[in-house]
Amino acid sequence: LPTYLFINWFISVHQRLSFQLLWKQAQMFPLFPALGEMESHMFECVNQAAVHEELEDETRRLCDVRPFLPVLKLVTRNCGRAERLLDSKIGVLIGKGLHELDAINDQEVKDFRSKMFRISEERMQQVQMMTCTEWLQACFSPQLEPAASAIISDGVSDRPTDLKVTIHFDQSQVRPGISYIRSCLQAKESPHLTLVHTRTIQAMFDKEISAIGSVVSRKTSNPPLPLPPKRRVAGLFHGTELLCKPSVSSESNFRSDHTWKDSTLEFDISVCDLPRMTRLCFAIYAVMDKVKKQKSTKNSIKLLDCIRYHYPIAWVNTMVFDYKGQLKTGDIILHCWSSFPDELEEMLNPIGTIQTNPYTENATALHIHFPEYLSHPIIFPPFDKVRHPVVHDEEELKEIMERDPLSQLCENEKDLIWTLRYDCRENFPQSLPKLLLSVKWSKHEDMAQLQVLLQIWPKLSPRDALELLDFNYPDQYVREYAVGCLRDISDEELLQYLLQLVQVLRYEPYYDCALTHFLIERAHGNRVIGHFLFWHLRSEIHMPAVSVQFALILEAYCRGSIPHIEVLKKQVEALSKLKSVNELIKLGTIKNARSKTKEAMLTKEAMMTCLRQSGYSETLSDLHSPLNPSIQLSGINVERCRYMDSKMKPLWIVYNNKLLGGDTLGIIFKNGDDLRQDMLTLQILRLMDLLWKEANLDLRVVPYGCLATGDRAGLIEVVSSAETIANIQLTSSNVAAAAAFNKDALLNWLKERNSGDALERAIEEFTLSCAGYCVATYVLGIGDRHSDNIMVRSTGQLFHIDFGHILGNFKSKFGIKRERVPFILTHDFIHVIQQGKTGYTEKFCNFRQNCEDAYLILRKNGNLFITLFALMLTAGLPELTSVKDIQYLKDSLALGKSDDEALKQFRQKFDEALRESWTTKVNWMAHNVAKDNRS
Repeated sequence: LPTYLFINWFISVHQRLSFQLLWKQAQMFPLFPALGEMESHMFECVNQAAVHEELEDETRRLCDVRPFLPVLKLVTRNCGRAERLLDSKIGVLIGKGLHELDAINDQEVKDFRSKMFRISEERMQQVQMMTCTEWLQACFSPQLEPAASAIISDGVSDRPTDLKVTIHFDQSQVRPGISYIRSCLQAKESPHLTLVHTRTIQAMFDKEISAIGSVVSRKTSNPPLPLPPKRRVAGLFHGTELLCKPSVSSESNFRSDHTWKDSTLEFDISVCDLPRMTRLCFAIYAVMDKVKKQKSTKNSIKLLDCIRYHYPIAWVNTMVFDYKGQLKTGDIILHCWSSFPDELEEMLNPIGTIQTNPYTENATALHIHFPEYLSHPIIFPPFDKVRHPVVHDEEELKEIMERDPLSQLCENEKDLIWTLRYDCRENFPQSLPKLLLSVKWSKHEDMAQLQVLLQIWPKLSPRDALELLDFNYPDQYVREYAVGCLRDISDEELLQYLLQLVQVLRYEPYYDCALTHFLIERAHGNRVIGHFLFWHLRSEIHMPAVSVQFALILEAYCRGSIPHIEVLKKQVEALSKLKSVNELIKLGTIKNARSKTKEAMLTKEAMMTCLRQSGYSETLSDLHSPLNPSIQLSGINVERCRYMDSKMKPLWIVYNNKLLGGDTLGIIFKNGDDLRQDMLTLQILRLMDLLWKEANLDLRVVPYGCLATGDRAGLIEVVSSAETIANIQLTSSNVAAAAAFNKDALLNWLKERNSGDALERAIEEFTLSCAGYCVATYVLGIGDRHSDNIMVRSTGQLFHIDFGHILGNFKSKFGIKRERVPFILTHDFIHVIQQGKTGYTEKFCNFRQNCEDAYLILRKNGNLFITLFALMLTAGLPELTSVKDIQYLKDSLALGKSDDEALKQFRQKFDEALRESWTTKVNWMAHNVAKDNRS
């Protein structure tokens, strides 16, 4: 206590923090009147990270707080309780205490937080002024088809369909919109709508307005944040373009020699020619001599042939202009990074982060001094208002403009494009990326001309504008133009590209940028966007290069969406509980192999016991699913929960679902596996499905939900009524090896679950989905395909799972690649497509035509796919994608070739798959032999 007295009492670790309980105890101790009012105090502890944590939120349990020692300290509040409670909740929610942001002595951080604080407060004040109807429209935007009056068909044929709707009364989720109705029809599922009383909506509205009012209506007592032998090599870059010759230091041979020998770095470029987004990149490397071999001369004198090897030690980048556009001056310290990208050809890393290493204790530090050129600051000029129109009659640009984004431009082509820039504007507005690559960024005249041109350039479609956020286009005005084009994008399409837009934030050198404002603004306007923006940022908050940047954006979002905090907080707590259960199972399964069965039974029993505890069951019940915020997870069906028998012991969690008449809903929690590649692959599959449907080709793709939620952790949706091919084959035989040869197994399995017209529809569903996944796996180079990662729903839809190997990065055994065919097309599948008939039937010809049509649609949109993968490359994530991977995608889509050449290549691969289908079956047999202990 503040009176220096200790109170000892025994309480459950599952008990919530309680001032009332403490106050009753404190009344029995001396000096109680000196404590004053109960509301003026709060708890504090030292947490597991050895940091003093203020515990404003009394709803938290001690097992969630996890103090380092069993001691809580009562301290006096410094400001209003509501504000402190909000700060505490945001810190716990985003995984980074706001006191850490408070402690950062960086004016840019302070200015950004101050600006976001004002914007968020204005946003919450606007919500307070809304009516209930306006609030409902703003927070839960309805999902409507562009032409809602159109006749709704069954999704397979063009026949109008009867519509059976199941109505539920209150206490369930709202799933609005014609889009939802159409998706249910296509999936052969009955739409479930909720009839909610207006009183319920009003109560939700009143609760959210009250939560906002408890903070916004009070004026905080906190003052507003103030406004206001080694070698070294350095280079100036604009994107990946080196602006002039780099500066290299002489070698330093002594341990104590830490200074650049030539005290001043001079670059062969004028200050007035520096682009706004110029980066100053540094690298430190060791130089070592190694003897290669001995050589003999004519005089028989043996010489040693020495080779000089360069070993990278550290790198760091910084901007030449600060976030205000002012040329930097004065002293700065840059703490370097020690990890280098595998594909880095030079020592300098221009696409690396401009954030310095936060782990300063063991990081190499560079002390840099920027001189003052003039007595006043040098500011990069704003948009030039003067127009300089240039008229040309040249018409030779079409061939250049129709190339794919990866094609290189020679200097003559760049000069032609720049000379004919106004022709590009008139005739090829989509050519803006190529025009930007033709600008000489080291000439201020060219930059001024470009700024003039950007002001009159037609708006690009959002899909075309995405390319301008690549690291090759770092100019601030270009990126603002690109974000301006994105403002026309619908919420549904924005969700489609949100993963890339969040990753592109890594390349934004300043916190206060157009893209950050755009994402926060759209997230505040649609809670579904806010939900996924939160998780895409939160899942990488542990990464040092983006920790501060992502924390600032998360704080800004939370302050502008106060009612959403409790919803997200419940999800974060639930995931923490699942991680604890997973770690318990991992610990329990590290036992003697001889008692494996017994230990497995004990471990599952321990898991179920854990899930039944009140602290777990309450936290894991009645929360919005992180995979889909429109789904309410009611209560866990503990008896049906289990863990999966793989290395990381994923949890298979089953929820009771109020909407589906007693049916259940499953999610898989993974802890220890990086789900980002699966998430990226499924996002691209979702996009393929969208493009096919836009071309009136519905291939019944099943891009199930997948979400990374933290460091090598995340959730995967369980697709209902589905079995793996391996399990389907096993039902027809006791031995997996023999099951692989039974071509009737899959068709018989579908017949058991469908009869009459339903069987006809199921086979049609199978045929369409098989075509979709054949093309998708071919284009994306999805490897490691076997009977355990291909599944079929009882309604006939085939779909793939587990995308750990994509874009040609296949597994190999003894140096031999296991993948023999470009996509999986076995005799089992052909047997179902042809309904058990032999020879090439009309059904198979239709299937083949669907494959070719689907491929040509993807090829037509090839630039979009390349852009999306290139944006992931921008983020500096070589484990997800690389230049080599993007080249694989370009080759599979045959970009740069004619449609006839591309189709010929695809048909050759298709025929190769047919010829190899028997070999593929033998490979599947080998997989099952290894899996089946009885064989």
